[in-house]
Amino acid sequence: MTITVLVGNPRPNSRTATAGLAVARHAARAAGQPGRAELLDLSEIQHLLLTPGPPLDVEGALERVRATDLLVVASPTYKATYTGLLKVFLDLLPSGGLAGVTAVPVLVMGSPAHTLAVDVHLRPLLLELGATVPTGGLALLQDAIPTGGEVDDTPQLDEVLAPWAEGAAPVLSAAVRTGSTTA
Repeated sequence: MTITVLVGNPRPNSRTATAGLAVARHAARAAGQPGRAELLDLSEIQHLLLTPGPPLDVEGALERVRATDLLVVASPTYKATYTGLLKVFLDLLPSGGLAGVTAVPVLVMGSPAHTLAVDVHLRPLLLELGATVPTGGLALLQDAIPTGGEVDDTPQLDEVLAPWAEGAAPVLSAAVRTGSTTA
């Protein structure tokens, strides 16, 4: 199984990346198919995203998200939704461009006031692109995520993700196994 973590934070080495990798680890275990996640950090190609064409680096990144089995899409909450950087990248995908991909939407937020944003904004975008999104989105408070921390050393985050993964295990397992395109 291929696992990709798409990070829409304009800053490299972000808490968003740490959270996305931790979610991927828990989601893969819940699906019964543990594996190592590949990080696709948009901060590394942001300067290329609005280039006409798009350049080969961007085309390669788009192909990676289209070809993955499990896609964790992580963004910081910005003005009560996901970042423009993530939106610009996802807008480069064609309609149905994520068909056959199982996706888990994740928003990292500074305040619990934005908890609904992940299901109101990010989840519908992934569904519109044809991804299977078998679980509700994850809204994670930034205080539970270490800065520059190792993804395998996130006890506060693991306390939140372990119960989520346990509850999500049946639907994640079924979605990843079938590659279904239904929501």
